Amino acid sequence: MRAFNSLCRSALLLAVGMFMSGAIAAAERPYSDAEFAATQRAGKPVLLAVHADWCPTCRAQEQVLKELLTDKRYAGISVFRVDFDSQKAVLKRFGVRTQSTLILFKGTTEVSRSIAQTDRNAIAADLAKAL
Repeated sequence: MRAFNSLCRSALLLAVGMFMSGAIAAAERPYSDAEFAATQRAGKPVLLAVHADWCPTCRAQEQVLKELLTDKRYAGISVFRVDFDSQKAVLKRFGVRTQSTLILFKGTTEVSRSIAQTDRNAIAADLAKAL
């Protein structure tokens, strides 16, 4: 039992250390109306990432975002993933016509929208607008 507690404590300290160093990216989660609205009401920066698994541009964006979101500067951004193929009502709500669309909000205000953007610097500049 003592060894188990020591192992748990070590794992917790490692996780906290990784979080504090920025090694864990903002958690991406599937889009949900309730969670998205609550995050916006809290005034937090939000990224809505419209993704399709079959889309090579979406995969490129995903890699850039994974890299950028490990940076401490962007740690507070909540990321919601919208599935382009199955969440048509969400696409309609936000006026999205194509996959690989990134929409950034500062609270409830849309501050940036890009389509098929894969340039690291351009995406970083858009993320900064939401902070």
